[in-house]
Amino acid sequence: MADALLYFIFMIPVYGVLIWSYLCPEESMLFGERWMYKEEPEFSEDAIRYTKFAASVGIFGITMILVLFVIENRLIKFFIILGFIIYVVIGGYKLLKKYLDL
Repeated sequence: MADALLYFIFMIPVYGVLIWSYLCPEESMLFGERWMYKEEPEFSEDAIRYTKFAASVGIFGITMILVLFVIENRLIKFFIILGFIIYVVIGGYKLLKKYLDL
């Protein structure tokens, strides 16, 4: 239990960055690279959608790992991991749907 608490404390800055990346995807994509552009670059909707999806997967993934430290029931752990995998697969499919010829 102490490991989970310590893990959560160290993950607070990562949560902050991921939430910021989800709420302001254009700013997060330019972080540390703004000096390379004379004008403000415009990002495509696909790039913004991918950044938001990656941030949400990161938030859910870190939360899932923290919850798995605390929960001891194997069936619940299985369903949490299965739900995360389904979320990633369905979200990835939605992102790639316009590129697939289905």
